[in-house]
Amino acid sequence: MPVSDSTDREALADDTDEKAGDGLPINELFYSLQGEGRLAGVPSVFVRTSGCNLRCWFCDSYHTSWEPTHAWMDLETILAEVESHDADHVVLTGGEPLLHEESVTLLEALDERGYHTTVETNGTISRDAPIDLASISPKLASSTPTPERDPNGEGEHAARHEADRIDLEALAELVESYTFQLKFVVTDADDMPEILDVLEDLRATAAVPIRDDDVLLMPEGATRERLAETRNRVADLAMEYGFRYTPRLHVDLWNDAPET
Repeated sequence: MPVSDSTDREALADDTDEKAGDGLPINELFYSLQGEGRLAGVPSVFVRTSGCNLRCWFCDSYHTSWEPTHAWMDLETILAEVESHDADHVVLTGGEPLLHEESVTLLEALDERGYHTTVETNGTISRDAPIDLASISPKLASSTPTPERDPNGEGEHAARHEADRIDLEALAELVESYTFQLKFVVTDADDMPEILDVLEDLRATAAVPIRDDDVLLMPEGATRERLAETRNRVADLAMEYGFRYTPRLHVDLWNDAPET
């Protein structure tokens, strides 16, 4: 049974606890290169959970959100698979991995084993866990699955996505608690006013400084063809606004192949 798409986090946690015990719904678990952010190019084990509380129309992990698929894996099996690869870095991603309380237990076990962990999160949920790098990707209005952009419907998720995509309280808790990067998916210059507004609001809310160097602009695109349309203009925007540009190395190297 796919993870519920409900935004009722307690109900979803109850559902996963009942069916998984001490496990997680795992969509993919594989060894590759980190493709994005400050650690781009670092050999890493990726643990991709299934289930998400948002519905970005351009999601590059469609089978964790729009049509969630997974196998239930207990924590010992996940850890054994991680340890079978020659990597010091683990990326916990999704979907939205912080939906699941057992993600905290997994992160604690990885920390005990000496792994460096990155958590890829949409920034709507904060949990107390040993996270070495919180890679926070607040979702802009351009991510909303309007009827014109909905990949498999008529925009029925748009209102809920729009209401839930920015949570300033959760964002502030994340940046206050962890070493972080703020990674915005950018299509074109029309996204920049909203990015500046989000940063202004977050800087006013959070009790820690947020430097321009903490802000990464990443071109929208899950295929080489789409990246060819967006990356140059996003690189120009990074230079214009003084933010960092991050590539999507996995797309450049392997296009949209699974387990990359």
